[in-house]
Amino acid sequence: MGSWERSETLDALRSLLDTSRRATPALARRAELSHNEAAVLEHIMDEPTGPTELAQRLGVTSAAASGIVDRLVARGHVERQPHPSDRRRTVVVATGSGREEMLGHLMPMFVDLARLDQDLSADEREVVLRFLRAADRAVSRLL
Repeated sequence: MGSWERSETLDALRSLLDTSRRATPALARRAELSHNEAAVLEHIMDEPTGPTELAQRLGVTSAAASGIVDRLVARGHVERQPHPSDRRRTVVVATGSGREEMLGHLMPMFVDLARLDQDLSADEREVVLRFLRAADRAVSRLL
């Protein structure tokens, strides 16, 4: 087993991970969604996802995931569509209103992060990117 020493970089990363963990519940409150409803919208924004996979990502039963999707369908934020390659399955897709709901709350953060990224030199960006990718791999070991 390896060892580690505390550093400003690791403290800053830990703070970012903690803030990120608290962001979805805060976003959900603002959007008047449950934590799991907001998490589903975040998961499907970029890629339609099947209900079973959503259940696994959320750590809930398939029945619970189906109920979450049903509530989002009722609000007009998502819809179920046939899977593109397996017609026996369905995928959950964000609708225009679902995207607007999430992006309306997330856009200020995206703008701030884009500004931070633009302020980096190419060399700085390369170092940050290498660190973030390695940090992501390290954290992913817990999954």
